[in-house]
Amino acid sequence: MRLFSTLLFVLVVVFCNKVQAQDFETATQAVQNMGLGWNLGNTLDANNQSVTNITSASYWGQQGLESENCWGQPTTKSELITMMKNAGFGAIRVPVTWYNHMDANGNVDAAWMARVKEVVNYVIDAGLYCIINVHHDTGADSNSSKHWIHASTTSYNSNKTRFEGLWRQIANEFKDYGEKLLFEGYNEMLDEYNSWCWASRSYNSNIENGYSESIATAAYNAVNNYAQSFVNAVRGTGGNNTKRNLIVNTYAAASGEGTWNAHLKDPLTQMKKPSGETNHIIFEVHSYPNISNLSSAKSAVNDMLTTLNNNFASKGPVIIGEWGTSNVDNGSDYNNNRANMISFLDHFVKKAKEKNIATFYWMGLSDGANRSLPAFNQADLAETLAKAYHGSSSGFAFPTPDDFQIVYTVNYNSEWGELFLYGDWNNSTSFKLTDYKGIRVELDDDYSGILQVKVYGDKVSGDTYKEQYMPLTSGSNTSMLYFDASTLGSRVYRITLQNITKSSPTAKVKEATLIKTDGTEVPGKITVGWGCTVTAESTPINTGIQLVTPTITDGDDAIYNLAGQRVSTPSKGSIYIKNGKKFIAR
Repeated sequence: MRLFSTLLFVLVVVFCNKVQAQDFETATQAVQNMGLGWNLGNTLDANNQSVTNITSASYWGQQGLESENCWGQPTTKSELITMMKNAGFGAIRVPVTWYNHMDANGNVDAAWMARVKEVVNYVIDAGLYCIINVHHDTGADSNSSKHWIHASTTSYNSNKTRFEGLWRQIANEFKDYGEKLLFEGYNEMLDEYNSWCWASRSYNSNIENGYSESIATAAYNAVNNYAQSFVNAVRGTGGNNTKRNLIVNTYAAASGEGTWNAHLKDPLTQMKKPSGETNHIIFEVHSYPNISNLSSAKSAVNDMLTTLNNNFASKGPVIIGEWGTSNVDNGSDYNNNRANMISFLDHFVKKAKEKNIATFYWMGLSDGANRSLPAFNQADLAETLAKAYHGSSSGFAFPTPDDFQIVYTVNYNSEWGELFLYGDWNNSTSFKLTDYKGIRVELDDDYSGILQVKVYGDKVSGDTYKEQYMPLTSGSNTSMLYFDASTLGSRVYRITLQNITKSSPTAKVKEATLIKTDGTEVPGKITVGWGCTVTAESTPINTGIQLVTPTITDGDDAIYNLAGQRVSTPSKGSIYIKNGKKFIAR
């Protein structure tokens, strides 16, 4: 009897372990279940280098938690992730840069790891898939920025131990997380010549679209070696990491788009599936096509998706971990070519879904201080993506800044630091001085002698513009300031609120509106320029609630969000309307 009990116990343990080992969905299932994806970009991946020599101990650990804000984004809050979920998104890619939070021995700062974990929890607690990676530790080198991970034999041999150690730390921190957390080994890994599209393309500046078989072969081998090291390090930590779905990128995250060079498909054909893996590996590429010719852009997407399936069908499922248009970062496509952009986004998502390829839109949608509200500054794009994926935008919410009463808190950390009241560094918008005559700025106090308004007029040469400096009104928190065409010329490209002291003042901006020549006013756009951080304190405007309440009859038990859209599954912690009354879903 005792022998039977012992045998029964062993069988139960074996069975339970077997069930546990199989309870993570496969990579293919994960890609199908992710839904619509978005990148929380320029946030945990943001970084600045004061030391660019990677052989120096000072290269490592150059920043603290303030790095999250150093590219102009506010500190991420859980409300932003909830907003993305309510807008129909099912997955968030959270790019993370590590070198600036590691010591020379590769040990990650505990406070940074805790912050990464906090953001991951926002995503997981919202019921969404989450991807974390090693991001700007790779990339294109410049005079002001150097990266420690490159697609080369030298880089791999020098950094193998540090790279694997980093991933063991990350994997151990998240060992107990479930299947909705995925790891991505590295971002856009380039060779030491900063070659895009295929390895060795830029090895000789005298040869346009050059190619060196030896350099390219070494680069592709390095990518595969880094991928294998990543997988080995994660799997070796045990627990849920033995079955967690892992993501590896092609060289440069290149997608093989185009037919203009014979080597464009090399990053796909040379990418290997890490050894020892069966059904828990996902491959990733990125895509940023030019949409000036919409028909050609759509055709190129169709060809790319077919190429991806042809090359990876035997290796594993694919995600497009970053995508947008070629001008998605500077906003010019959105401002100047919006009809094409909306049509392209709709096409991209629909066609990728048909091919069972998950897509993660790069940033945009909600940017800068809008993330603190939270609100979409490109709500029409967010709705386009949701409708393309789900077939309808009904039941989803796309709040905009107009739905909030906003006060912006600006913390200056540098003399001459600038907050944008209008425009940006990319010159994506401008206006004629014949159409506008001034700007009204309302602050929480009198900041005359501390802050001033700076206006950038006609371009003189390069990055030099005609400039007008306008002091704030003394003794008042509201300044009505007027443009001087004789100083600025014919156009205005940007307007900033500038710190003119050596101190680090904090100010609250209640409103900044442009005054048209007919006296009417239009809102400016408050975002970080440089030398400051900004957060937005918001109070929802309830006019929308009053509009939808009469449409809800007593006793019908239907549930509506604050935009008046009917929902079937309320999100915990969000406000809804039922039978004409507001309630918080518990």
